[in-house]
Amino acid sequence: MPATDGMTRRALLRGGAGMALALGAGSVPAWARPVRRPWPLRAPDSLPFPGRVPGAESLPQVEHVVILMLENDSFDNILGMLPWQVPQRRRVDGLRRGRGGSPADANPDASGALVRSTHAPTVCQLHGLPGQDWNRSHISWDGGRNDGFVRASGPSAMWFWDASDLPVTYALASRFPVGDRYFQSCLAQTYPNRRFLFAATASGTIATSSADLDRFPPANGTIFDRLDHFGISWLDYFEEVPSPLIMPQVLQSPSQRAKLVGIDRFYADAAAGSLPQVSFVEPDYETTSEENPQDIQVGEGFLRGVVAALQQSPAWGRTALFITYDEHGGYYDHVPPPPAIKPDAIEPRLPAGSQPGSYDRYGFRVPMIVVSPWSRPHHVSHRVQDHTSILAFIERKWNLPALTYRDANADPMLDYFDFHRAAFRVPPPLPAAPDLQPGLKVCVAGGFTPPLPPGVVLPTAGAA
Repeated sequence: MPATDGMTRRALLRGGAGMALALGAGSVPAWARPVRRPWPLRAPDSLPFPGRVPGAESLPQVEHVVILMLENDSFDNILGMLPWQVPQRRRVDGLRRGRGGSPADANPDASGALVRSTHAPTVCQLHGLPGQDWNRSHISWDGGRNDGFVRASGPSAMWFWDASDLPVTYALASRFPVGDRYFQSCLAQTYPNRRFLFAATASGTIATSSADLDRFPPANGTIFDRLDHFGISWLDYFEEVPSPLIMPQVLQSPSQRAKLVGIDRFYADAAAGSLPQVSFVEPDYETTSEENPQDIQVGEGFLRGVVAALQQSPAWGRTALFITYDEHGGYYDHVPPPPAIKPDAIEPRLPAGSQPGSYDRYGFRVPMIVVSPWSRPHHVSHRVQDHTSILAFIERKWNLPALTYRDANADPMLDYFDFHRAAFRVPPPLPAAPDLQPGLKVCVAGGFTPPLPPGVVLPTAGAA
C-alpha cells in the first residue's frame, strides 16, 4: 500500500537498506512484561511441545511451507459472493443477500443514506480510495458496528468482485479450505500487519511510513531469526522489493538480506523441487499485489503462476501454500473484528488526532485459502485466526519458541489439513488467468488508468 508520507514502497524499502539500527534501553523491556489476561496463556519463548527438543520436526507430511501474501482486500470484497456462486460453499460467511438475491449489506454515508454492497464497475480501482490508515480503519469499525466504511472512504468501500472477475481465486476457494474467521492482525495499514507476520508484534507502529523502517525492532526477534537459529532454510522470493526489509533486523543482517532473492528463482526452485523449508513469495507491489489503483486481474495472473508452479513441482506432495492478504485495503467486511491477545506491553505510538486504540483487537477479515495435497476438501474454518496463526503453524511444525503472546496463543491452523489422506495428491486443474484486455477496455472507458507490468498495453479510449 502507499506510504503515508508520500513516498512509494519501492523508495521506502530501497532507501532503508542503508539505515542504522537503533535499540532503546530499559531495565525490563516492554515485550517481556506480561500482559493482562483473564486465563493462563503461553508466554513468549515457550515451546508448542515443551517436552521435545526445540527445532524438532513434526508434521512430516509437509516439508515446504509457502506464504503468499497479497494486499489490501477484505474477505467480503474478494470472497463475499463465494457462498452464493459456489453451491458447495454455502457454509462460508460471506455477503448477505436480500430480496431478489442482491447483496443486503449496506453502510450509511455522511448524510445517513445507505450505500449497498455492489459489484465493482470495473476490475480496476480508484487511486488511494478506499483507505485503511489507523483512523479510517477505526472509523470503519465504529466500536464493532462496522458501519463507518463509507464515511471513512466513500462509496467505493462497498465494492466487491466475484467469480466472473477472479476465476483463479474462486476455483481455489471452491475446492481448497478457506478461513472465514481469519483476520488481519490489527486495525492498521500494511507495515504493522506485515510486522505481525514477521515478528508477531507491530512494536508500536501504526502506519506504512519511512520513519519506521530503521526503528522499533521487535525486541524478541523475528521468525527469520528463529529459522536461522535452528537451521531451518528459508528464502523470500520477490517481484519488485522484499517486504522483510521493513524489519530493522533484516536491514542490518547481510546473511538475511542474502536470502531475499528474485521471483525467477522461485519458479526455478519449484521446478527443481528444491524450495527451502519456508518460502515467502511476494508480488510486484506496483502491479500484481491487487491493491488500489491496480487491475485485480493482473494479480490473478500472478496468483495462478505461483499455484501452478507448486502444483507442477516434484515437491508438490510435501507442500502447503497459505494464500492471504495483509489487510483489508479499506473495503467493507461485515464481521466485526473480535478482541485479540496483546502481543506485548508495547502500545501503539499514536500522534495527536488519532483514534484511540491498541493491539488488543484484530483487524478486519481477509481471505485465507490453504492449498496443499493435504488440504481438507471444501472445508470452512470458523476458528479465529490472524497472521500470527501462520507463525503458529511454522512454530508447531519445528517446535520453535514463540515470539510474543500473540503467536504463542494463536490457532495453528491444523483444521485446514487432513494428514491421513492426501485428497489433492493429484491437483485439480486451474482455470486460465483472465484475458486482461476486455477488463482494461472497461477500465479505460470508466476513466481508470491502472499501473501495468511490462508487456501489458493499456487500450486507447474508444477502442473496439
